[in-house]
Amino acid sequence: MINIVILGGGNVAYHLTNALLQNSAVNVVQVYNRSLKRINCFKNFTSITNKLSVLKDADIYILAISDNAISELSSTLNLKNKLVVHTSGSMAMNELKSVSNKGVFYLLQTFSKERKINLSTVPICIEAETDEDLNLLETLAKSLSKNCYHINFDQRKSLHVAAVFVNNFVNHLYQIGQEICEQNKVPFEILLPLILETANKITTLSPLEAQTGPAKRNDTKTIEKHIAMLNKNQQEIYTLLTKSIYNIYGKKL
Repeated sequence: MINIVILGGGNVAYHLTNALLQNSAVNVVQVYNRSLKRINCFKNFTSITNKLSVLKDADIYILAISDNAISELSSTLNLKNKLVVHTSGSMAMNELKSVSNKGVFYLLQTFSKERKINLSTVPICIEAETDEDLNLLETLAKSLSKNCYHINFDQRKSLHVAAVFVNNFVNHLYQIGQEICEQNKVPFEILLPLILETANKITTLSPLEAQTGPAKRNDTKTIEKHIAMLNKNQQEIYTLLTKSIYNIYGKKL
């Protein structure tokens, strides 16, 4: 059984802790966060603390914290010969400053506390300094998910920026679409089947093949009408994305 201490109280830490507490291959011996209030929900299932000085012994210490806090927090850990990993998609393994073995345990998914996530389908990208530690992380990852990948830092950075495009930016466009609907007294829910089909379509088609719309077919009259309906910020985004689609499909604006 793998003994684990989790450090963090945010969205990733919350979902990862919940999943590990239900994992028969793992023993979550402790959860740490500066604010006990954020991890109080785990007090009946494992030890919780807000003091780094009383961290318990474990095989793996998982820092599920913000990117900006990784170096500072890890530098305070005296965990020689222990494996310390972070969960960041954009930070190098050497951002861990602890006197320890180092690794990465990156869950490529969007996490919100209000939404339940089935980790069995979530890609887990791992990296470690030694083969022994990589094997340990692989064992942990495969106990949680069917999708485990050995990914180096350059690959992980690329995945992270790609994820920003397909998740964060797309969600922002959903928000703009909702604004437009609300401003014109149209229920946003009318768009939900379209959103779902767009996402489902790329399971069988490439995004290049799946593209439709006025920008692809060079429908300038429709594009002009759309731009006239939008506020300045929306116009800038609409025009930028239209140009990008034009460029991909060989059109000129």
